[in-house]
Amino acid sequence: MTPLDKLIAYFEKFPGIGGRQAKRFAFHILTLKREQVEELAGLITSLQTSVAECSECRRFFSPSYKQSGNVCQICADEKRDRTKLIIVSRDTDIQAIERSGVYDGLYFVLGGTVPLLGNPDTSARLRTPAFRALIMERLENGLAEVIFAFAVNPDGENTGRYIENVLCEIPGTSGLKISALGRGLSTGSELEYADSETIKSALKNRS
Repeated sequence: MTPLDKLIAYFEKFPGIGGRQAKRFAFHILTLKREQVEELAGLITSLQTSVAECSECRRFFSPSYKQSGNVCQICADEKRDRTKLIIVSRDTDIQAIERSGVYDGLYFVLGGTVPLLGNPDTSARLRTPAFRALIMERLENGLAEVIFAFAVNPDGENTGRYIENVLCEIPGTSGLKISALGRGLSTGSELEYADSETIKSALKNRS
């Protein structure tokens, strides 16, 4: 396999990227100037040292010189409402919700979904142990509501059922309110691509 073929194969592994798009990415890189390619390669290489995973919500973030430890800006913000916790499948969903400007609670990134039809071992790749630990910690600090913010499709609904079962196994969650994003998100839509007004409506009408 040539270096070009290997690069195309890597791009095909990216979420939502098919063979045709992967080839476009690879051939676009061939049109760049040498210094641009070197800058791109440097950025990719530096990700391991310049980006950290938040020890609380598990999202990836770029630490600032003012921060101590591996806690992101959102989790470290004392003004956030710590009685609410939104569960999302990936980091980009947090960005979409933050753009709406209506949610002031905290988050947890599950790291994927549980497909309705698929490998039953998929759930093993999720951050379920970290989620359990976080819930137990937050319950001691006044957690009152857990909000499911998954895609409005069969996989998203199945993931919601999975997390609900996980919550039922945690002592002290019987009085915890469990809700999901409501009307506003159309069936089959991905949270990442929803506009701010749609997310506002979905949060307001959660049930």
